[in-house]
Amino acid sequence: MPKTFLSTVRSKAGSIVARTSRAAAIAALGASLVVTAPNMALAKGPDSLADLAQSVMDAVVNIKAAQKVDQRAVPMPQMPPGSPFEDLFNDFFQRRGGEGQGPSRPQQRGSSLGSGFVIDSAGIVVTNNHVIADANEITVVFNNGTELKAELVGKDPKIDIAVLRVKPTTPLKAVKFGDSNKMRVGDWVMAIGNPFGFGGSVSAGIVSAKDRNIRSGPYDNFIQTDAAINKGNSGGPLFNMDGEVIGVNTAIVSPSGGSIGIGFSVPSAMVASVVDQLQKYGETRRGWLGVAIQDVDDAMAESLGIGKARGAFISSVDPKGPAKTAGLEREDVILKFDGKEIKASRDLPRIVADTPVDKQVDVVLMRAGKEITKPVKLGRLEDADRQASVNRPGARPGSNDDGARSGKVVGLDLSPSSTELRRRYNIKDGIEGVVITRVEPGSKAQERFIQPGDTILEIQRTPMKQVADVTKRLAELKKEGRSNALFYIANAQGDMRYVTLPVE
Repeated sequence: MPKTFLSTVRSKAGSIVARTSRAAAIAALGASLVVTAPNMALAKGPDSLADLAQSVMDAVVNIKAAQKVDQRAVPMPQMPPGSPFEDLFNDFFQRRGGEGQGPSRPQQRGSSLGSGFVIDSAGIVVTNNHVIADANEITVVFNNGTELKAELVGKDPKIDIAVLRVKPTTPLKAVKFGDSNKMRVGDWVMAIGNPFGFGGSVSAGIVSAKDRNIRSGPYDNFIQTDAAINKGNSGGPLFNMDGEVIGVNTAIVSPSGGSIGIGFSVPSAMVASVVDQLQKYGETRRGWLGVAIQDVDDAMAESLGIGKARGAFISSVDPKGPAKTAGLEREDVILKFDGKEIKASRDLPRIVADTPVDKQVDVVLMRAGKEITKPVKLGRLEDADRQASVNRPGARPGSNDDGARSGKVVGLDLSPSSTELRRRYNIKDGIEGVVITRVEPGSKAQERFIQPGDTILEIQRTPMKQVADVTKRLAELKKEGRSNALFYIANAQGDMRYVTLPVE
């Protein structure tokens, strides 16, 4: 034993000997060590997952998806009369589809394998959308080898979920959703699926992290796990230790294509409501606010005077959306939505989407340094997503007739809008302001992904028409003690965003 451990034991034993016999001391010491044993066992994980796996295995299925298409007819090559290959070509093509053309018969292609699980004994199966995408033939394979043709009930590509229906002759084994919100980092989980075509494979691990954003869609909120997830596990369930589905395995990080212990599951708190809607309507009906948003970083928080970085910054308001009707404005910062705190901008789309259409909610905003509350009645986000936009009235292409001069500020070369510049950068009609013609390498502007051809529309809500307007506004902000300024910028295609740059 190491000396440090021995000294601890002797010290413990010595203190007990002073009050009792040496034998009693040894017995007491042994008892104190035994007390810690259960905690050590728990740290190593459950003794066995056999009972849990057996109780849910029959509810986990394999998914075979295939796309059938007609093979295109191929014209038969024309051979010169009397060619020694004429008979050979005629025989080859005529045996495969008739004279003058190649075959025209169904051909199966694009097969894929995945996983899924039964949530209703009558035959409702959940899987990933990407497992069955574009397939016109879907087969569900059960643990006992039974195969049933499936029909698509509905799908939601935004969170990669699909619902299938099969028609069994007897009730199926089904599992239910648990509450993923109750899962903690470090909790044990078990995954079952069809990795690389090996059906009914069980792996176990822990919740490695929650609320992961892997930039796969607008509502990313993944559970990260180190349970082995491989190709073919997609659509399979992630179970808690009560045998409830708390996630749908969807993605992995892997340089090799195999598991390296970084897998992602869509949480059941998000999946359950979508599955309900797909069963009821065959589609997902999400709430719609009608704003475009950005993150609030420290520099933007300082320029807005809101203290610490938080919330979702409104960069534009859809003129036909619920937010416009309710009085939300560009440069408002949303702090709470329907009683839920918005810590970062990515929280808002998910919360809004989960809110019922036509529900009236309170939105807490920070505007011009003051906190206000606006009641908003949500609309419905259509399948063809509406993009928030701001129409800028009275905008026409610029000209070279005012003699305005160029200049350079905050790492940007600037020029007034002109016909020549609009043509050079292909700037969309309706965009009026000061054109950026060069971005200094290594500058903050380059770090913020500003590019030549972008146009400065406003700085801190003040419209920019000439280069002199930019320098004047920055000087005013510097005099006010500001260290950062909020630039409202449009790219050549007309997409608008806010960028924070230092006041020089």
